[in-house]
Amino acid sequence: MREAATHASYRAHAVPSPVRGRDSQLADIEQVAAGREGGLVVVCGTGGLGKTTLAAQAARQAQARGRAVFWVRWQDDAARLAHDLTRVVKELGLAETRLHDAHSGQAALVDVVWEHLAAVRGWMIVIDNVDTPRNLGPGSEPPGSYRGWVRPDGAGLLLVTTRDGARDTWGPRARLVPLDPLADDASGQVLRDAAPGAGTAQEATALGQRLGGLPLALETAGRYLANPTSRYRTFTAYRNALATEFGDLVGAEHPQAADPEVARTVVRHTFDLSLAQLDTDGYTLARPTLYLLALLAPAPVPRALLTPALLTDATGRTVTAAELDAALAGLHQYGLITTPDGDGGQALAVGQVVLHPVVHDVIALTPPPGIDRTTCHAALDAHLTQTVHDTTGAGRAGWPTARLLAPHLPPLLHRTSSADFTTPRNLLDSLAGTLHDAGAATEEHLLRQCVLDTATHHLGLDHPHTLNSRNNLANALNDLGRHQEATDLHRQTLTDRERVLGPDHPVTLGSRNNLATALRALGRHQEAADLQRQTLTDRERILGPNHPDTLASRNNLANALDSLGRHQEAADLQRQTLTDRERILGPNHPDTLGSRNNLANALDSLGRHQEAADLQRQTLTDRERTLGPNHPDTLASRNNLANALRALGRHQEAADLHRQTLTDRERILGPDHPHTLNSRDNLAEVRAAAARTQRRRWPWRRTRP
Repeated sequence: MREAATHASYRAHAVPSPVRGRDSQLADIEQVAAGREGGLVVVCGTGGLGKTTLAAQAARQAQARGRAVFWVRWQDDAARLAHDLTRVVKELGLAETRLHDAHSGQAALVDVVWEHLAAVRGWMIVIDNVDTPRNLGPGSEPPGSYRGWVRPDGAGLLLVTTRDGARDTWGPRARLVPLDPLADDASGQVLRDAAPGAGTAQEATALGQRLGGLPLALETAGRYLANPTSRYRTFTAYRNALATEFGDLVGAEHPQAADPEVARTVVRHTFDLSLAQLDTDGYTLARPTLYLLALLAPAPVPRALLTPALLTDATGRTVTAAELDAALAGLHQYGLITTPDGDGGQALAVGQVVLHPVVHDVIALTPPPGIDRTTCHAALDAHLTQTVHDTTGAGRAGWPTARLLAPHLPPLLHRTSSADFTTPRNLLDSLAGTLHDAGAATEEHLLRQCVLDTATHHLGLDHPHTLNSRNNLANALNDLGRHQEATDLHRQTLTDRERVLGPDHPVTLGSRNNLATALRALGRHQEAADLQRQTLTDRERILGPNHPDTLASRNNLANALDSLGRHQEAADLQRQTLTDRERILGPNHPDTLGSRNNLANALDSLGRHQEAADLQRQTLTDRERTLGPNHPDTLASRNNLANALRALGRHQEAADLHRQTLTDRERILGPDHPHTLNSRDNLAEVRAAAARTQRRRWPWRRTRP
């Protein structure tokens, strides 16, 4: 097999130096280029991700290694591509007699070209911006048939850049190299390369995060910041200005955007090239679908919200499920939306659609022709409302969708008049209650804060609804581990409720109970116990001994006593509460499971570790079944079971459980949540205990010479 000459010319896209954050992709390309079999690499992704830049860097590296490099710009013309590739093989030494065979009809030109490319090593051909792969030719077969101008059969490397990342398009033998946005550190480096005097690495990273790591947006921002006449000269000032001036700073129009080569280089227009191609391909619903998604918050959207009825109401024309499915598939194929597979290898509970933040902000700037923004907002509000009703009525099955809906609901309040704010407020409250049941404290907190702000504005500080909202927000803060803020807010709410509603009102007693719970979380156990005892007494007198709130006070008093070291009293109270909750609420109620967990903790404190472990294992099983494996209460049971096993000397089992709990808490609650920190400490302690046990079993002994 012959080697290509190394003097071939190479003209390509200018490469910024250095190219940041693409080392793994460049390594993938080099692996194929260096192989004996050659092959086809397809660099794919939506506009602005730097496909051409990556290809140019790979070509530059290939040329530095002595390979013959050729750059072909796709111009949506199969005949021009045939001409360009014929020129390439002539430079690679194709005999004129074989070209004559092709021109005389004795052989197909495309086969002659690939016959020679299969016989010569040491070359790399880049075909850039193949955004209409169905036109590659010759003929109408897709590229993946490997009978056209794009094949994986050469002895060198054929590299194609495209917005079409569908495996069906490129066939089973193509090596797809999909590009994602740059990681945060690489984004910051790109900005600092362009504008080194605009701020610190941390400030550059923050701006890179806001721009979603999109290389074209980073390049636009860096170019602006490097201009000495720009209004904003620092990363922070530019990032802050994006909130109100995105359209001018990143989404500015270009007067020559009708030229596709210009449009590719402008953030405002690069995505429109893909949408125009989707229109041409018959996906006429893709543009309004993407616009509707852009009117929502820049957060994952539950697939359940995207229905034919929503698109019908927004566009004014009847939309079928097949049309909507096709539009979403087209948007996904061109990288304008993504559909995450899961986090950390875990499958997603519900389908969702995600827009890149820059795609989101650019598409939201201008409605598609014939689409009215106000009509779209009205359609979204109506269908969000219906989806919330469906979700809150679905029980545990609705919890994953509830998490996704949360960031999209606050705009409903902002778009509602003062006279009608009660309906969306109640809607947000209802979803927040579902999120509380799901243990989704972050999403719940978002809605509770929004409801409180709205209630304060419309109803005033002392209105009972405002006080309820303040109480609920404080509970969410406590669940987030922000115990001091929760304590301060509960104390304020208790004072106001005592003044407005009286000291014996049931919701006033609720505030006193919640304040005591927050105090215990702060480690102020005696204050918590005193408040809980007072609340228990008042609730027994006003509500009766069997009221669920009375049982909650008894449970909470027992927890406070356990924290004070009064473990026998705590265990007796917890056993009584567990018996009553099983009788009144049932054995599978979350509060009943909470009592069983707390009784086990008290028994563990008393040194009755086997009883505690058995009870914790039963509670963990029931919580996994009723709440799911990722609920914070389930994680608490797993943590507590591990503690009981450690006390029994079963260190390896305890360590395995603590390690699993720590991983899940970091993912679900965050690395800085108090429960996560507790898991980290517990894992360290059980490892230390295991090491001590090992040393006792195998003591170090001096051996005699």
